[in-house]
Amino acid sequence: MTPNEALIDRDRQDLVTRQVLDESRLIRFVPAPDGSVAPDLARKLPGRGLWVAADRASIETAVKKNLFARSAKAPLKPAADLADLVEKLLVRRCLDQLGLARREGVLISGFEKSAAAIRGGRAAWVIEAADGSADGRGKLLALAKHPSPAPKICGAFTADDLSLALGLENAIHAVLLQGGRADRWTLEVERLAGFRPLRPESWRRNGPGDGAEDDRGETPEREPEAFGGRGPVS
Repeated sequence: MTPNEALIDRDRQDLVTRQVLDESRLIRFVPAPDGSVAPDLARKLPGRGLWVAADRASIETAVKKNLFARSAKAPLKPAADLADLVEKLLVRRCLDQLGLARREGVLISGFEKSAAAIRGGRAAWVIEAADGSADGRGKLLALAKHPSPAPKICGAFTADDLSLALGLENAIHAVLLQGGRADRWTLEVERLAGFRPLRPESWRRNGPGDGAEDDRGETPEREPEAFGGRGPVS
C-alpha cells in the first residue's frame, strides 16, 4: 500500500461493537498459520482481515470473548498480551516516521527552531519528550495556542525514544511541519492514542504553568514573557 492509498477512506466493521468505522480508526488482524492472530498495521498481509477499533479496551475485549475465532470461524488463539503488542508496533511506526520526517527536512528539533516554526504557523505537531523540562515545554505549548489552526500536541515518547528515532544526542523539543508526512503521521499517532495518552498525566499534575490542560480540559490563556507575551491574560 502506498502512502497515498493509506489516506483513502474505507469503511470496515469493528468485530467488537459491529459498528462500521473508517479504516484509520481500526487495527487489522489476520489469522496466522499457527492459529495465533497477527496485527497488520500496514494492511498488507494476505488473508481475510479481522478489524478491531484502535484502542486497548476493544482489543482486550476481542481476546477475552474469543471474538477473533468467532469472526474467522476458525480455532484462533490470540495472545493474551495482544493489546501490548499492538501498542509497541504503533510506537515503532510513529517513531520510524519521525526519523523519516527529519531526513526529509520536515521535522525541526531544538527549542529555538521549534519556537520559530510555531510562531510562523508552519507546525502541524509539537512533539515534546514526556520526561522533558516542564519549563521549556510550557513555553512552547503556550506559543502553540496562538496560530490558527493550532498545532496538535504529542508527549507520548520519552527523550530516549525521540533521540534514538531522530539520531540526536538529547531530543526534547521537535516540530513536525505541515504537509503530507504530517498527515500520514497523524493517522498513526491518533491510533496510538487509543493505547497511551498523547499528553501524559504528569503534565497535568505540573499545573497550568506547564501549558497542560487543567482539570476542566482547558488550557489557561498565557504566553511567556520570554516570547514577548504579557503573562496571564485577565
